[in-house]
Amino acid sequence: MATLLTVFPDVEILLALEPEELAPVVLRLARERFGQGAVHVTGVTEGMNPRHGHEQGYPQNRRPAVEQAVEEAWNWLKVNGVIVPESGTNGANGWHRVSRRGQKLATEADFNTYRQAAAFPKSLLHPSIADPVWLDLARGDLSTAVFKAFKAVEEAVRTAGRFGPTDIGVPLMRKAFDKNNGPLTDMSQPEAEREALAHLFAGAIGSYKNPHSHRTVSITDPVEVREMVMLASHLLRIVDSRRRP
Repeated sequence: MATLLTVFPDVEILLALEPEELAPVVLRLARERFGQGAVHVTGVTEGMNPRHGHEQGYPQNRRPAVEQAVEEAWNWLKVNGVIVPESGTNGANGWHRVSRRGQKLATEADFNTYRQAAAFPKSLLHPSIADPVWLDLARGDLSTAVFKAFKAVEEAVRTAGRFGPTDIGVPLMRKAFDKNNGPLTDMSQPEAEREALAHLFAGAIGSYKNPHSHRTVSITDPVEVREMVMLASHLLRIVDSRRRP
């Protein structure tokens, strides 16, 4: 059974979500905990604690913030009629039932978006893009994640190569990694490899960053997007290695 810990192993990602973004996950976790009948917010908040001894719970100093985030998401569910109070004593004690509207919100797709993102370690991403790009992946904002990742590559190349703000896109990559005099070129490498790296950077920016700059591009495959942002991370690490003091 899923818990807050398994869906959001990084507590900071959970805390970065807005109540309406966290709400579908909170609803799904409550239903998994209590079944299709009445649900209670404690079925979600108890999921921040380790259950079997081999899990690590959230840090003690972050748990009050997690509880507040879950309560805000729970309140969003109530305000928007997704859950309604049970009648009588149960309702007075905080028990709720999922409304007809809520049945539509608690879909497999809503929940799996976050679970797929959680399965992709944020630590694999370059530090400069890890938080914003991972959060876009968690939100299902796939096109935005790709654009941010490769925009970061463009900005890193511009800064490391000491280019001006008008140097952009593929031409910037060609100048920065020119095989003969590019400021980010490693002249100790064979000419063919220097030229290939210039092609790699130019091709990546031309294929993944430029289309998102000029028109609306729809990407629907999370696996494909994770591969794209991993490529951006690799390019950023190459730029880091070429920075001059």
